[in-house]
Formats: sequence, structure tokens, C-alpha cells
Amino acid sequence: MSMWNREKETLSRDEYASLQLKGLKKSLSRVWGNEFYRKRLVLGGVSSPEDIKTLDDLKKLPFFTKEDFRKAYPLKMNCVSRKDLLEFHQSSGSTGTPVVMAYTKGDLLQWAECMARCYYMAGLEKGDALQVMPTFGLFNGGFGCYHGCRKAELFCVPASSGNTERQIQLLRDFRVKAFVSVVSYVPRIIEKLDASNYRDLPYLKVGIFGSETFSDETRKRIESRLGIECFDIYGMTETGGIGTTGQDCCCHNGLHVWEDQYITEIVNPATGEVVPDGEYGEVVFTSLTREAMPILRYRTRDISRILSREKCACGRTSLRIDRITGRTDDMLIVKGVNFYPRQVEQALKEIPGVADEFQIIITEEEGIADVMIKVEAAEGVSGHMVAKHLREKLGFLPKGEVMPIGSLPRTEGKAKRVIRITR
Repeated sequence: MSMWNREKETLSRDEYASLQLKGLKKSLSRVWGNEFYRKRLVLGGVSSPEDIKTLDDLKKLPFFTKEDFRKAYPLKMNCVSRKDLLEFHQSSGSTGTPVVMAYTKGDLLQWAECMARCYYMAGLEKGDALQVMPTFGLFNGGFGCYHGCRKAELFCVPASSGNTERQIQLLRDFRVKAFVSVVSYVPRIIEKLDASNYRDLPYLKVGIFGSETFSDETRKRIESRLGIECFDIYGMTETGGIGTTGQDCCCHNGLHVWEDQYITEIVNPATGEVVPDGEYGEVVFTSLTREAMPILRYRTRDISRILSREKCACGRTSLRIDRITGRTDDMLIVKGVNFYPRQVEQALKEIPGVADEFQIIITEEEGIADVMIKVEAAEGVSGHMVAKHLREKLGFLPKGEVMPIGSLPRTEGKAKRVIRITR
């Protein structure tokens, strides 16, 4: 099967371990020269970089979180000369101090390398046309896709976000084989396609989706309607951007993590203790090759588990984690039941006639929370049907309200699925 970097994507477990220990020591030595990192490490009980002698010693390091990045705004976590910085991006969040990630030339090359691996993993090769739909700007998505395109020598269609009619026109006119987008934008493309004279995109074969979780049912719907294969790409501002931590392969049995670039831990969100393989917990990453702003034991808040450390049928040998099921900070608790928006999505898609758009309305009054699920659906689907099915899947009875298709608000970025109302 096609690989961008067969040597690094097929290393043995011992070879990965050797690279990881070397990279860990190098990253720790690098950040030790930065006052912000050093204070955090000393406060966490690390007296010297020499404290880390084996990979098992990783647990001696304290955790870092998004709050550390916010406290360090804008560049207190930068570990290189200001003259060596070439670019920066920041989180797409609209509230609070943004998370900034700065890049050296080496960091941009590392990002491009990871993205090139993802593209080849999705079946792309030199010269294939790839349409980039994430925004080009402070958000890392557009530029990350672009850097990877240049590295993999793909034909880049830098569409950026918005103007769905133009997106469809470009997909057709330039015979685009693959596109990158947030998954919640795809129903908008399909709606416009259905209303147009085209109806199909004959050259499109691959969709690569990041930044949002999505259910297997959503994947199947998109694949069936557009006639493409969907891939789940993983990465975030703190790890260096889209694609830096991996993607699923053609086997679609978990996300391959680039183990020559990152150490992966799954920890109990409450205790911070590493959990056994196969058990769900919070994903923690440590970078091995980042220069300007390395991460050490960074708590992502993403929920997953290690599926396998064995060689995959695709030929790659890096460990695979499960697709992200949710985040520790987006778990909802209603009437004593814990659930994630992705579970609601999965349950809704099992109801015949239900469309893609939905909202979870959480109303809190005097400390008591109630939930209303608004969903678009065809005639014949009732709110009672929706509520009954969700009770069977989630364990409590929410209110269900069925809306005409096209009535809920659309977005060209991340979908806002949860709305909280306090009375």
C-alpha cells in the first residue's frame, strides 16, 4: 500500500522506543532553557533534565494543559530565538485568551511531513487535486493543509471556507479527487448539490475531516451520498496543527499516531494515572521533534483508548487509538445520565427520515437540567419517535422536537450542537 515515509511508518516497537527516548530527552533539554517551562517542571518535582533516563520516567513529569498556554500568551513558551520564528497560528475558540503555537522552519517541515503522511494514507499521490476548505488565517487548518500539499506535491485548490456554490464548481472544474473540511459543513454541500443541476461530483473520491467528532453513521451517509471514502484526521493547535498526531487508514480501525513524532498516553481524567490498553481515558501527548514550543504530557481533554500496538493490515506499525468519542469538557449530565453529543448524533442517525442537522438544548432552572433535542426530519417522523429512541439509547427520556428540513441554522465552520439556557 502507498506510504509517504515507509521507513518511519513501519518501524519496530524497539525502534520506536529508541527514537522516543532520544526525542524526549532532547525536548526536555530544550524546554529547560525556557523560564516558563522550567518553573512548571520544578514545581512538578523535576530537578533536572537528567531525571529522565527511561521512557518509564515520563510519568515523573507534570501534566501541561490549555491553561498553561493561555498563561504563556503570547510567546512565553517559545524556546528559540525570536529571529527563528517564521509563522504562528492560534486556536479557533471565541472565548478566553487564545492558544498560540509558533513555528520554526523545522516545525513547519515537521507539520508538512505529518500532513503528507495523512494524504498518502488517504490514497492520494503526487499530482492529485486536493481542495482545502478550512479557513486560511490564524486558525491552523487552511495553512496546515497547504503545507502538506506542497510537501506531498499535490495540486492544491486553496478554496478556503464559505461560498458553497463556488466550492462545488471548483470540485467539478478542477477534477478534485479529495477535499479537507469540518464534517458538519458536508451536509451544506450536499444540500446545495441536491438543489443544483449537477447532482454528483464525478472526480471526488476522498473526504478528510478534522476538528470535530462524527459518528460511524454520519460517515456512512456521506460516503453513500457522495460516493467517497471518509478519513478522520487528528491534530490540534497545541500539538502543532491539523494532522500532526495522525489519521485513520483504509482499514478504518482506529487512528494511527505518528510515534516517531509523539508519545501517546491514555490517563484516567480524575486521577491522572495511565490506564491499561483498551480502557477509555484522556489522551495525553508529548512531542519529540517540535522546536519552538514543544509539549510535555499535554492533556488534550479528548477521550479515546489504545486499540492496538500491533502491525495494521495497511502495513503501518504505529499504535492505533480509537476515534475520539468526545471531550472531558463536553460531557453532558442530565437526570443523572452522562453522555456526549456524538452519542446523540449516532442515535438520531439510526432513525429513518432524520436529516443531518440537530441541536441539543440544555435548560437549567434552579439547578435542575432538562434537555430538548431539535432535529430536522422528513414528514412522518415525530418528536415522540425521536424521544423514545433516544431513551432506549441514552437511558433517559428527553423532549424531542422535529423541524422541517432546512429550518435549523447552518454554519460553514464547526457546528454548534449544544446550546445552554439558564433561567
